[in-house]
Amino acid sequence: MPNAGAATPIDSYFVCATPRTGSSLLLGLLESTGVAGRPQAYFREPDEALWAERWGLPGTAGYDDYVRAALATGRTGNGVFGAKLMWGTLDQVVAKLGTAHPDLAGQDVPLLERAFGRTRFVYLRRDDVLAQAVSWLRAEQTGTWYVGGNGEIGGATTGEREPGYDADGIRALIEQIDEHNAAWEEWFASHGVRPYRVRYEDLDADLAGVTRRILGFLGLDLPEGHAIAPRHRRQADDLNAAWIERYRLEST
Repeated sequence: MPNAGAATPIDSYFVCATPRTGSSLLLGLLESTGVAGRPQAYFREPDEALWAERWGLPGTAGYDDYVRAALATGRTGNGVFGAKLMWGTLDQVVAKLGTAHPDLAGQDVPLLERAFGRTRFVYLRRDDVLAQAVSWLRAEQTGTWYVGGNGEIGGATTGEREPGYDADGIRALIEQIDEHNAAWEEWFASHGVRPYRVRYEDLDADLAGVTRRILGFLGLDLPEGHAIAPRHRRQADDLNAAWIERYRLEST
């Protein structure tokens, strides 16, 4: 498979994740290299109309037109394209590609490679699922999914919606995260995909080092003298820590 090694050139890559694993942080780091595309969540279905409007696509545009516009936006000068896929988004993308390319319908990786060329996958997950669920719940309650960034569509609400502790909500999100992680693993295995695996905890501890290693997997070189810099700010604070501790105490 073309995503199994690190030597052959690539055209595109996808960061595969679940919410609150540091995916926006990672996208910003990769973009800052100047050689790994301008990765965004271009294919999140609720945002497609907003992207299409930003790109000036007419209402009659088909999905091939949408993909071409995403490629034009998401490529760096070396031709490399990057994007983020959450579980659930992947199914929507391959279903739409299958309609556009019926000769490959039902063949996920060939469909992606028909549309995006030689493609690799980076799989980002978080060991501390409780912390991830707490972060997810708080983002849903406040509408603030990231702070900082560079051109994202939605998710940066700065309103005054106050978050509130919700043990049932946390528990449900833990279950959903486990289900989505299992679904990603099953998809990789069933399609012969060997992604580059990244732990959020490793990324958090060494932003530049992890980013450099991903570049190596993608067969890309960081330009000499080019700095890797985050474009998003940490959101977790004492409130997250208090919710985590409370949930643990109440669950024992």
